[in-house]
Amino acid sequence: MAGLSLGSPLAESGTGSNPDVTLLYDINGLAKDAPHWFDRVMEFVGEFGIIFGLALVMLGAWWGARKRGADAPSAVAGLVWAPLAAGVALIANIPIRNFVERPRPFKDHQGLEVLVAGKSDYSFVSDHATLAMALAVGVFMASRKYGLAAIGLALFEGFCRVYMGVHYPTDVIGGFALGTAVALLLAPLAMMLLTPLATAVAGSPVGWLVRAAPRGRPGHGPAAADRPAMPGPRRRGQDEDLAA
Repeated sequence: MAGLSLGSPLAESGTGSNPDVTLLYDINGLAKDAPHWFDRVMEFVGEFGIIFGLALVMLGAWWGARKRGADAPSAVAGLVWAPLAAGVALIANIPIRNFVERPRPFKDHQGLEVLVAGKSDYSFVSDHATLAMALAVGVFMASRKYGLAAIGLALFEGFCRVYMGVHYPTDVIGGFALGTAVALLLAPLAMMLLTPLATAVAGSPVGWLVRAAPRGRPGHGPAAADRPAMPGPRRRGQDEDLAA
């Protein structure tokens, strides 16, 4: 941690003993030392890029889940639950933010490098952190491999929000906790409803959305009656009959 010196923003605000604020200045201070182009990249990544990356991870997880045979419907149902869990978590955050009414850090603390202007709503908890972690936990329940990548992206999302100067670290931690709680606690009920739906879709004309078509197995592809007959070897007697 950077030390507190006289004349620093922390000393002027009298919050040097608050680890939440100290960590905020330490992480956001990186933005002051970084090149302008890098801050613009972090701004885009923190606002939109991570969410887009999570969508790509979910797409990869869905593609792999379709190939899991009998387990495909439940795996795809878990991936459907991931964005639904994120939506439920964001709705649950509305009363939390209005109850806590914590101002954005740049409104109470001077000297922050704020990369995104116009943030006028409350700070606790972070919507971006909530959304990202709910998606990540939902993906993790369906696929460990893709889920670990999603959780890594969610954690980086939290870092970006503090780097950008728009959230305290505890805003991010609260968002992680809320997204995780919603995704895990409501998962049994969600899976009880979504798995039969995914199973029904698997048997419909759009079943490829849930289960990939097996390759090289009998009974798939064109029906036997529709396939052209393959000429087999002729017996000697057959050749003599034809010659006659």
